Amino acid sequence: MNHSQFEAAIREAIDSLPDWVHDALDNIELLVVDEPDEAHDPEGQGLLGLYLGLPLPERGADYAGELPDVIYIYRRPHLELELPPDELRHEIARTLIHEIAHYFGIDDDHLDEIGWG
Repeated sequence: MNHSQFEAAIREAIDSLPDWVHDALDNIELLVVDEPDEAHDPEGQGLLGLYLGLPLPERGADYAGELPDVIYIYRRPHLELELPPDELRHEIARTLIHEIAHYFGIDDDHLDEIGWG
């Protein structure tokens, strides 16, 4: 899957999200990059995605003028899973939803509990 096909899979996943999710996303960017840099994945854990920012529940009334939060989706680690195309698209969507959950303030422990870890 080349870069544009990967981005198309992400657009499909975004388009499938409910309206309330779209409405709640504020001051956030989504970036597709080939792989995490060493600062984001120092131990080479093969991250599929990463959310960096201030989760929505932690934003106060004085939250204004901030740089956007960022969700990174990493292409090569997804491709290294060597999944069939439909399963790969599913995993891309799963990663996106996982990172959006962090934006909503849901931590990894809770995501593991509900099967989205």
